[in-house]
Amino acid sequence: MEHVSLTDLESTEAAAGVHLALMAGTESMNVQHFEIEPGAVVDEHSHPHEQTGYIVDGELTFIVDGEEFVCGPRDSYGIPGDQAHAAENRGDVTVRGIDIFSPPRENPNWRDD
Repeated sequence: MEHVSLTDLESTEAAAGVHLALMAGTESMNVQHFEIEPGAVVDEHSHPHEQTGYIVDGELTFIVDGEEFVCGPRDSYGIPGDQAHAAENRGDVTVRGIDIFSPPRENPNWRDD
């Protein structure tokens, strides 16, 4: 069994205001904690991993095929692998939540530097 506490991890700033921390994982999936600051944007991207998630604090607006979906506290979501999607924090508070990826995903490097 793998046990990982968020207090033991350092997050990676994958994009301006978007902080990710990989947590526990197995051969078929892993958990990633995220914090997205007010005004931060996750540009449209896709990946082969199936992605499900849960919002703990704040509201996150997902954009998929031009349609917007607002997810708030206690909401969950699912994104099929290879589906292009973006996300924006249009609110005044930091969005906190978790994503689960299958197969496991490494921390993405979205920055060009």
